Amino acid sequence: MTEADAIVVGGGSAGCVAAARLARAGRRVLLLEGGHSHRHPLLDMPPGIFKMINGSKFMSYHTTEPQEHLGGRAHDIPQGNVLGGGSSVNAQVYMRGRPSDYDAWDAQLRGSNDGADWSWGAVLRSFRGMEDNDRYLDERHGSGGPLQVSDPGHVDMLSRWWVQAVQALGEPFNPDFNGPSQRGVGFYQFTNRKGRRSSAAYAFVAPLEGDPRLDLRLNARAERVLIEGGRAVGVRWRDRRGAHEARAPLVILAAGALVTPKLLMLSGVGPADALRAHGLPVVADLPGVGGNLIDHPEVPIISTASGPYGYFRQGEGWRMIRNGLQFKLFGSGPILSAGVEAGAFVNPGEPSAEPTIQAFCVPIVYLDRDLLKVMRNTHGLTVTTVVVKPRSRGTVRLRSADPAAMPLVSPNLLKDPADLREMMAGQRFFLRAFAEEPLRSRIEAVRFPDPSDLSDQALAAHCRRMVKTNYHPAGTARMGPEGDRLAVLDARMRVRGVEGLRVCDMSAVPDINAGNTNAPAMMLGDRCASFVLGEA
Repeated sequence: MTEADAIVVGGGSAGCVAAARLARAGRRVLLLEGGHSHRHPLLDMPPGIFKMINGSKFMSYHTTEPQEHLGGRAHDIPQGNVLGGGSSVNAQVYMRGRPSDYDAWDAQLRGSNDGADWSWGAVLRSFRGMEDNDRYLDERHGSGGPLQVSDPGHVDMLSRWWVQAVQALGEPFNPDFNGPSQRGVGFYQFTNRKGRRSSAAYAFVAPLEGDPRLDLRLNARAERVLIEGGRAVGVRWRDRRGAHEARAPLVILAAGALVTPKLLMLSGVGPADALRAHGLPVVADLPGVGGNLIDHPEVPIISTASGPYGYFRQGEGWRMIRNGLQFKLFGSGPILSAGVEAGAFVNPGEPSAEPTIQAFCVPIVYLDRDLLKVMRNTHGLTVTTVVVKPRSRGTVRLRSADPAAMPLVSPNLLKDPADLREMMAGQRFFLRAFAEEPLRSRIEAVRFPDPSDLSDQALAAHCRRMVKTNYHPAGTARMGPEGDRLAVLDARMRVRGVEGLRVCDMSAVPDINAGNTNAPAMMLGDRCASFVLGEA
């Protein structure tokens, strides 16, 4: 039996940070990651994941329950199955959200739970401390941290033309989406540098390789938390050799917003009736476990190009050889691009108000597993529109008491009518950009949605047909104030009713941030370690 001071379950963005922080502070940490090593050439290079996203051992695919409000359609929610989690398989966009996201958490949590501070000022210290930005060093950005943050190493002309077209609609150019204001159009920063991904695995765990304080186990799938007398005392886990148990006075769950609630429920922590229905003992009746599932919904606008623009077939044949040689000889070219270079934050109905829509510009016909049969791949441009503060909420429930069974996931994307209205407004806004120069002359035609019928009925049907995850599930074991029956955690990320058990991944958030969730997940891991160490 393995003994440790702390067990971290899940080596994703949050888990890597929490485990590394605790190990550096002198704690003996066992880090259990159910997936594979992060060391692979296609994972290392910024665009490599696009060769694997539609089927790879480095991804696990949660297929949703049929969504009645989407006409019975089910869709996939891919998650990282690799050390580093999402940070090892994502498009590397570095986005924190906006200060109001965190100030709202703080307002909800303030005055209880030992006075934990979740304001923008508090979380900013974590963001800055982790960051090594290649352009900024100021009150909002850090330099010298383990996480490399860089400007895009290569920008395709389609991305530049799109940025200019959105400016022609009256949106300002934004040089820093993590700066004073989100609003506008511009180019993202990324967690990579000089053609190599800076994942949580590389940034935080790799420097501790060989350090006896950090015991990393790969392909180690946790089955349940061991709880005795109302206290977490260890974890039961399984690898190719069989089942094992490890004991520690502290267990931190960081398995992601779909698996962390599953592990809680398998451990007897969750809605009592649901646990009894699966023959599981009730250790702590917490009805909020698996509820409040939030995800950013995205819907694409797909166009074909009038010429050989963008990244179509750049990873094939002689083009791949040429691009490889350019990178090898000169350190330049498309290999430096993560495939998503430009983006925007807009409020179509009230431009000066906080943005309601985020957009990603992808210089290719981008078709993932759910949309592969929609049209043929060719030279094109895809713009995905994303509702940044969705109101829809979903659930994660147990399929059975078998730890190997995938959970039942129902995200309810666009179920709230307000989300659908915002998505439709975002679609209409960015469709206008395709009619503006310098983009208009480079676009052959918009294929989806059908530009000949943009009625409310037709556009709503397009959104329901095409909506999918933006890969940001969150909120399924959320923090909340004292007296909130649905709050699973207190403000210091401790599971209510169970001593020695915390959650530090995106499950913990009361509401989702406006933007990508990788950086916030790392911040959560850092904050959790600070709480454990008594530093916050």
